[in-house]
Amino acid sequence: MAFDLKKLLETRWGENYELHGQYVNPQLVKVLQTIGFDKVYRRAEGQYLYDESNNRYLDFLSGYGVFALGRNHPKLKQTVKDLLDLDLSNLVQMDCALPAGLLAEKLISLAQSHGNPEIDTVFFTNSGTEAVEGAIKFACGATKRDRILFLDHAFHGLTLGSLSANGNAEFRDGFGPLLPGQKILLEDIAALETELKKKDVAAFVFEPILGKGLYVPSTPFLKEAERLCKKFGTLMIADEVQAGLGRTGKWFAVEHSGIQPDLICIAKTLSGGLVPVGAILYRREIYQKVFSKMERCVVHSNTFGKNTLAMGCGLATLHILEEEKIPERAQVLGEKLRAGLQTLGAKYEMFKEARGLGLMLGIEFHSPKSLKLKTAWTMIHAMNKGLFGQIIVVPLMGKHRILTQVAGHNIDLVKLLPPLIITEDDVRYFLTAFEQVVAEAHRFPGSAWEVIMDLGKKTLLGKSSDEVEKVMAAS
Repeated sequence: MAFDLKKLLETRWGENYELHGQYVNPQLVKVLQTIGFDKVYRRAEGQYLYDESNNRYLDFLSGYGVFALGRNHPKLKQTVKDLLDLDLSNLVQMDCALPAGLLAEKLISLAQSHGNPEIDTVFFTNSGTEAVEGAIKFACGATKRDRILFLDHAFHGLTLGSLSANGNAEFRDGFGPLLPGQKILLEDIAALETELKKKDVAAFVFEPILGKGLYVPSTPFLKEAERLCKKFGTLMIADEVQAGLGRTGKWFAVEHSGIQPDLICIAKTLSGGLVPVGAILYRREIYQKVFSKMERCVVHSNTFGKNTLAMGCGLATLHILEEEKIPERAQVLGEKLRAGLQTLGAKYEMFKEARGLGLMLGIEFHSPKSLKLKTAWTMIHAMNKGLFGQIIVVPLMGKHRILTQVAGHNIDLVKLLPPLIITEDDVRYFLTAFEQVVAEAHRFPGSAWEVIMDLGKKTLLGKSSDEVEKVMAAS
């Protein structure tokens, strides 16, 4: 019998969560079912998802930033079809394929014309975390040092090397020992200098805008960090896996501060959402210290990094970003979205601020002053410190069909990461829905709090009865 993928998918639609619960990640299935995110999406177009009943959902998560151009962009789809029709000699390994050379050339041109003229070499990877891993390895090899510095709340990936630069204990716990390193509080330049003075630090790894918490390092901090790294022989690695290639309103997020890191990691957007790809952009001096002679020409390598489909999608993505002026669009719409959030948020006491750059935004809430709301706030945080954000995220999905996420442990933050192709109508729709949800969250008792209290109880089901009683009593 011939293999028929379309028929197989059609006959098995609806088994999604059952299959994942049995064979992939049962805990994730429980979470999605608990918060009402267990939708079965049948198709997608641009910034919209469609379920089995053809209901439309506005995607403000974009696959954690992968779908900057939205889903199933026609030019990207055509690129994949063209590549398959060409029957190219893919992944020969003992050759130098043209698509990888062309993509490297384009990336270097972009880096040099957007603030970093010393970047002149590319290493291709399969993902963002692999790019960070490679950058750390290159820094250690080039400096002959083994220690790394990273920021509190940083998120650089979850493989062991990038996990060593992760500033969130919930991801690190249970996976030691990790690479030697030190966490630095954001803006604490004195602590950074203290560590750099030891002259044993290979790299300072940072995100120009932190993915967890959506904190934006200030320009003075980054500029002084750059000066100190040069002074003490430490390399700067900018992790632009999520923030890069237009999301913050500029091609590279480091352009906002005007610094020139030694290595830049990119991924996500570069893929166009179709074929995984990442890249390390770095200086030739570093390359020469790592790939120091012919017998070390593959001292760092991978099997699929330069695959033709990924390279072609990367080239097409960069072309679309330029042709459609996507970075400029992200800056304009991002400013409108953030300004709208600040305006409506000022009316509600639990709203703290909307922060970020371009279309990478975080909405933070804080403890209210009124007695009733403060009592409810305290109760929810006693149940689970990361639960409050669901009072926003769950109804945005359930009542308004908008996909967002809670981002950050022990911080009450909703993260917005929409495709960069959203429209002004999408922004207006989101702001209207968001205000309705926030207004409902300020009514206690009310339906929003009933939902969140129920979720809170469900998060306690795995605890002993004594533990549950202690948590409930504390509230």
